[in-house]
Amino acid sequence: MSRISFLMVFLGSFLFVSPTVSSEATAHPLSIDTHLSALVHQADSLYLSANYQEARQGYRTALSLVGADSIYLYKKLAWSEAALGNTRAAVGFVEAYLRKDFDTSFLQGEGFSGIRNTPEFRKMIRSYAPKHNLWSFAYLYVALIGFYIAIMINFNRKIDSIARLLISAFIFIHSFFILHICLNLTNYQYEFPHSYLMSTSFSFLYGPLLYFYFKRITQQYIFKPSDLLHLLPSLLFLIYIIPVYMLPAVEKLQLMLNQGDSGLNSSDSLIITYIVGLKLSSLIVYGYFIRAIFLQSRQRNDFSSPNIRWQRNILAIHLGYIVCYAIYGALVSNQINFGFLYHAQIISMSLMVLYVGYSANVQPHLFSGLFSYDNQLFFKYRKSGLTDSLSREFKDRLIDLFDKEKIYRESDISLEMLAVRMDTTRHNISQVINEHFNLSFHELVNKYRIREAKSILNKDSQKNLHIIDVAYEVGYNNKVTFNKAFKKDTMLTPSEYQKMYPHS
Repeated sequence: MSRISFLMVFLGSFLFVSPTVSSEATAHPLSIDTHLSALVHQADSLYLSANYQEARQGYRTALSLVGADSIYLYKKLAWSEAALGNTRAAVGFVEAYLRKDFDTSFLQGEGFSGIRNTPEFRKMIRSYAPKHNLWSFAYLYVALIGFYIAIMINFNRKIDSIARLLISAFIFIHSFFILHICLNLTNYQYEFPHSYLMSTSFSFLYGPLLYFYFKRITQQYIFKPSDLLHLLPSLLFLIYIIPVYMLPAVEKLQLMLNQGDSGLNSSDSLIITYIVGLKLSSLIVYGYFIRAIFLQSRQRNDFSSPNIRWQRNILAIHLGYIVCYAIYGALVSNQINFGFLYHAQIISMSLMVLYVGYSANVQPHLFSGLFSYDNQLFFKYRKSGLTDSLSREFKDRLIDLFDKEKIYRESDISLEMLAVRMDTTRHNISQVINEHFNLSFHELVNKYRIREAKSILNKDSQKNLHIIDVAYEVGYNNKVTFNKAFKKDTMLTPSEYQKMYPHS
C-alpha cells in the first residue's frame, strides 16, 4: 500500500476525536509509514503540551507530504492557528475542513474559544453554521401555511376544477420559493445540498399560471393545445438545469461553497443575473396581459363587487411583487444578499399566500369568478348567445321604454309585449333585466310604478286624490295589488304615506 493510502487510513481514525483527549496521540495504527507516523505523533504531543507553534509546523509538514486532502490535518491546523491567535489562518483551515467534511458542530469545539468573538470567526459562523432569526421563522410559517392552502383549494369541489388547479399551483410555487429562502437564511442548504436551486425551475411559471387563472375566471376560457407553448420557457430551462439536479450531494455542496467564496448567494445559480433578467421580463409581459384582462372584466359588469375586489387585490399584490423582484434583481446583480429591500420580494410573495389563504377561508366562491355557484345568472344565461354589445343595446332601449315612454303604465305589460316591442325573445329580455338591473321583470315594473305613485302623492298637497285613481294611473288593475306593492317598497300603505308625506 502506498505511503499516502496508509496515512489516510491512519488519519481517518481521528476524524471525530476531541483535541482535549489525552489518548489521541497514541491511537495511531502501527502499520503505517514510520516517518509520517512519527511526525504526526510528535505534532499531537506538542499540541497536547500546548506547544502550538511547533505543533503547527509539524502538521504543516505532514500536510505537504500527503497533499491537501487530509481532514484530520485541517482540523488540527485550525486548532493550532486558533491557539496562536491567528484568526485568519484558522478560518482558512476551517473552510478547507468543511469542504471535505461539512460538519459545523466542529465550529463549537473548545479549540476555538480564543478566537470565537473575533469578527472573522463570527462571520464564518454566520456563513456556515445553522442559525435562526425572526425572518426565518416567519417564512417557514408562511411556507407551511401556503402548502396547506394549496392542498385545501385543490380539494374544494365548489371551485371550478381548472381555476382551483391554476391558483393552487400558483400558491404552491410561491410557498416552495419561500421555503427555499428559509433554508438559505438558516444555512440549512448546506445540510441538505439537494435543495440547491430547488425552486429555480419554477421561475417562468408565475406569470402563465396567474394569466390563465384570470382568463379562466373572467372569460370562461377553454384551453387549447397551443396554450402549452406558454410552458416552453420552463421546459427549456428545466432541460438546462437537470444536469445540475442530477449531481451528487457532495458536488452540489462544493458548488454552493464556491459561490459563497465568490461573494454570491450560495443558493443561487452562477448565471443568476441572466435568470433574474429573463424571469423579470416574463413577469412584466404577463403582468401587462393580466391587467388588461382585469380591466375588461371590470367594464363588463359581469361580477359582483367582492369578486372585482378579489381580482383587483390579487393583481395589485402581483404587480407589487414584480416591482420588488426588479429591486431584488438589481441587488443580486451587485452581490447584495441582505437588507430589507432584499426581503421585499419575499414579503410580497408571503402577502400573496396569506391573502389567498384568508380569501379561501372567508369567501372561497370568489376563486371561480364567472364559474361561481353564487353567480347563478351566468349558468342560467350561459348559452343564450346574447353578445355584450347587443345586451347593452337592449338595456338602453329598455331605459327609454320605461323612462320616456312609461310603458309600465300599461296594465297588461308582460315580457312577451316587451319582446315584441324590442324585436327579440322573451328569454333575452329577462336576461338583460337580470344582468343590468339586478331585478326580475316584475320587480322592475313595480319599481317604476311605485316611484311614480309616490311622486303623484307628494304633489297632492290637498290630500284629495283617491288611492284607486293613483293605482290605475301607474298601471295597477286593483287597489289590493297596489297596496301590497307600495307597502313592500315603503313599509307604508298608500293612505299612510299620503297622510305622512304631503309634499307639494
